[in-house]
Amino acid sequence: MGNSILTGLLSILLSGILTNNFIFSRFMGICPFLGVSKKTSTAVGMGMAVTFVMTLAGTVTYLVYRYLLVPFQLEYMKTIIFIFIIAALVQFVEMALQKLLPSLYTALGIYLPLITTNCAVLGAVLLVTDTYKYETLIEAVVFNFSAALGFTLAIVLLAGVRERLETAPIPKFLKGFPIVLISAALISMAFVGLSF
Repeated sequence: MGNSILTGLLSILLSGILTNNFIFSRFMGICPFLGVSKKTSTAVGMGMAVTFVMTLAGTVTYLVYRYLLVPFQLEYMKTIIFIFIIAALVQFVEMALQKLLPSLYTALGIYLPLITTNCAVLGAVLLVTDTYKYETLIEAVVFNFSAALGFTLAIVLLAGVRERLETAPIPKFLKGFPIVLISAALISMAFVGLSF
């Protein structure tokens, strides 16, 4: 019994990171993926911020949905309430980074407050309540955590590629954003290959 629970949680974890990666297979969270992936250090910082917000938001929204919205038949309010919860958590992360890591706060710039409207964060918490696939709190938390790790992996991979592309002999017409999109497409194809 306990072994099957661990196997199920490991399956959720690997699925969120690799086969059902929010950026490469669901195409959610593309804006910060392309905007903050110029440097690996910034990408790691954004990934950590998204991981914190997505995991905590998944936990809080699961509890609010299951023990507040469903019993009072307020399920139709979930999207707006979830956005408020995510916004509050992002505000907390923003204040913490501004105090503790001001250089990272400056490097993330406008993309940090945009976590509030990052469709990957909202999509993850809505998927938990819409599909009813994750019945327990621990499954919901592991799903949100794995989705955030997948987001972090994707953004850090692209940042590493972009750093190498800075010194690569690339034709002039491909320099800049075109080569970034081509690189993202190639990485995405590799991740899609994992699902077969």
